[in-house]
Amino acid sequence: MGLFTKDIKTMDDLLIHGLQDIYYAEQQILKALPKMIDKATNRVLVASLKNHLEETNKQVERLEKAFAKLGEEPSGTKCPAIDGIIKEADETAGDVEDKSVLDAAIVANAQAVEHYEICRYGTLIAWAEELGHDEIVRFLTTNLNEEKAANTKLNTVALRKGVNAKAAPAA
Repeated sequence: MGLFTKDIKTMDDLLIHGLQDIYYAEQQILKALPKMIDKATNRVLVASLKNHLEETNKQVERLEKAFAKLGEEPSGTKCPAIDGIIKEADETAGDVEDKSVLDAAIVANAQAVEHYEICRYGTLIAWAEELGHDEIVRFLTTNLNEEKAANTKLNTVALRKGVNAKAAPAA
């Protein structure tokens, strides 16, 4: 089912499609995060990624509860956007030999993922609110808040914990 196909006839259909999209994305992120953790060398970055891996598992559980509230089986629909972000992250990380620069690349790639998720969750919340799905709104808002917090933590790792400074050549 494509985003603007005849399979989507109602706002409820659109919400379900959006949930399937983010469910797929979270599944792909669960596969990608351990690879990022293995490549990262900055201890604060590693800890942040490990923490977010645990959060992502909980986010998947909340999405499964959202599907249940809608009487739907949890399922994903292929999401070329997250696939592309993860592919780009893999390619970027594969090209970097300097471990300090690699950590900076990992932060940037992780933030690209977070920004995608923040966008998706914000839209899904608006749709669920419009449709009166208050409990689903709560699940999605919790996920959104975790994604925003993960992004803030990545900013801190890059800027205040020295990942970017360590990667930059001394002036």
